[in-house]
Amino acid sequence: MYLNIFAQGTEPLDMTATEEFRSLLASAADLGIPHRPDVPYASRNIVLRQQRFHFLDWGPRDAPAIVLLHGGHQSAHSWDLVSLHLAQRYRVLALDQRGHGDSEWARDAEYTNTTMSEDAEAFIRALGGARPVLVGHSMGGRNALLLARRSPALLRALVVVDVAPEVSEEGRRVIGGFVRANQEFDDLDHFVSNVRKYDPYRPREHIERTVKYNMLRRADGKFVSKCDSTPRRLGLIRGAEADHVSLDDLRRFPMPTLVVRGGNSNVVTQEAAEHFRDALPLGQLAVVPNCGHNVHGQNTPGFLEALNRFLEGLE
Repeated sequence: MYLNIFAQGTEPLDMTATEEFRSLLASAADLGIPHRPDVPYASRNIVLRQQRFHFLDWGPRDAPAIVLLHGGHQSAHSWDLVSLHLAQRYRVLALDQRGHGDSEWARDAEYTNTTMSEDAEAFIRALGGARPVLVGHSMGGRNALLLARRSPALLRALVVVDVAPEVSEEGRRVIGGFVRANQEFDDLDHFVSNVRKYDPYRPREHIERTVKYNMLRRADGKFVSKCDSTPRRLGLIRGAEADHVSLDDLRRFPMPTLVVRGGNSNVVTQEAAEHFRDALPLGQLAVVPNCGHNVHGQNTPGFLEALNRFLEGLE
């Protein structure tokens, strides 16, 4: 049983009348995040590459586009506060990547970064000629880099959040350990408590608001992760060489690119973030304080300040 609401067919589902949206507005008020009072916000599905993908569609349809790619074991809803704010000036499209959120799981258990970047490219092409700003966090950032290397003309600009060609193995192990230890629970309070220990930056009430997007209730009453764990069990995700974008690759990126690092990140060091920026012809670096790896969720106002500055520079 799903714990959240999403479109069941090809028709968009207006989300602004739901309790989920009212809860989001309460979180935005807590954090002082400005937004338009009449924001368009819909849950939608699209079939790409013989697979159904769910996405969240925010803002005016004729506004400049921003596409958001979430991190591993997360969903499009991880961007909700960011999307709510950006929808004042942009059409914001947050994609549930394969095996995550409310998108279909891959029947062949194919979850390489290259495959997911090809999904994102198909999604952007389906927008009908819009050249979006592409924003990716962690796993989504790796997917965004691969897309930018392969098809740079599709993008207006690129934003990569707390991932880089050089990452800390210790940080990767911490994330992997948390994911492996949080697959199944008898009650949601247990999961919320674990998330609170792992992520001390977010208030408990904000974690409680978002837990519905990461878990579902199985027929036996247990709560289980919505993310397809098959590739992890079978060892199919190995960080293949084809999935890696090098510093040398970055030197050929033609688009303006913002590198965002969490000030207390254990995944990307300050040195690695600077190497990333310096390799880019049009690179900028923003270090957001008072957060770790999950920058946009742990310090949303700080992340938005850095992102808005970059977006204003594009205009």
